[in-house]
Amino acid sequence: MKELKYYLGIDLGGTNTKIGLVDEEGIVVYKGSVPTYIEEGPRAACERVAAKVEVILSQSGVSRSQIIATGLASAGTMDIPGRMLMVPANLGEKWNYCPICDMMSEACGFPVVFSNDASAAAYAEFWIGKGRDAKKSRMARTGVQKTDVPINSMILLTLGTGIGCGIILNRCVYDGEHSHGGEYGHSIMDLSPEARVCGCGRAGHFEAYGSAKALVARAKEVIRSGRETSLRKRVEDLDLSGAKIVGEEALAGDVVAGELIEENAGFIAVGITNLMHTLDPDAIFIGGAMTFGGEKTELGRKYLQKIKDEVQKRAYAVCFHTTIIDFALLGGDAGFIGAAGIAKTHQEKNF
Repeated sequence: MKELKYYLGIDLGGTNTKIGLVDEEGIVVYKGSVPTYIEEGPRAACERVAAKVEVILSQSGVSRSQIIATGLASAGTMDIPGRMLMVPANLGEKWNYCPICDMMSEACGFPVVFSNDASAAAYAEFWIGKGRDAKKSRMARTGVQKTDVPINSMILLTLGTGIGCGIILNRCVYDGEHSHGGEYGHSIMDLSPEARVCGCGRAGHFEAYGSAKALVARAKEVIRSGRETSLRKRVEDLDLSGAKIVGEEALAGDVVAGELIEENAGFIAVGITNLMHTLDPDAIFIGGAMTFGGEKTELGRKYLQKIKDEVQKRAYAVCFHTTIIDFALLGGDAGFIGAAGIAKTHQEKNF
């Protein structure tokens, strides 16, 4: 009887590290998480992951011999070919220039394939998420001709405290020549002297305008301006729950909250238009914590429609009409699923 094959995915985060076991079809067999405790450093974190992997294997009934490949996803900055973190802002100085892949491999006892966390999430969406069944449009000389062809390329924007970006070109993850191919959150949105400052310390970046952190900053500015808004009563909640509070007040009918979300959609639309004109993908999907409920809520649907309307105003018609713009599907599991999928692809190419 043929032994079933499985893949491990590890999504290293600043607060928690998610670990999942997936099968050859990308189906999650078992998942769990451990606190990262970044202040204890990378080696201790790897040992906690290794202990959790043993628990997952024991409880799932999967043997170590059935694990074909293991993937590790992390936020940058990183040197993917060198298998190390460079200066990852969300992890702290103890993690700088850390050979994280070798540490994780030593702790877990498996060879480990490295990837950017946004790239991993994008690959998951392409492999088993919204991109799996998406069909592309082709341009004919007479106009747009719809065809039933699977997509070959897509971009995932993850909207949260920052803005992550994963790029799939010709069905492969694009990391760039220096492992910085998806740092689109740090593209330039504003050149003016008054440009907003990004979390990285530089002015005018996309993150400083389109992220959840930026939305909260704008909400506080409006409150300080004296304009009447229900957000004033929840200013302390903004620091805890951010964009979720703005969304709740918009749903309750607050005009200012609704305007802030529309403004944010405009910034996201500018970013998407630039991506369309630069990379010409088949699809751009939007995920992360700031989707206002996504396609399941009226506010989420309005948010997406506002983005599309603003893109249509700015983009070449051929780009707008042939590029799918939609919400992503997989949510918080995308990172470890994609890490496992990238490891699977790497193993198959090198077998």
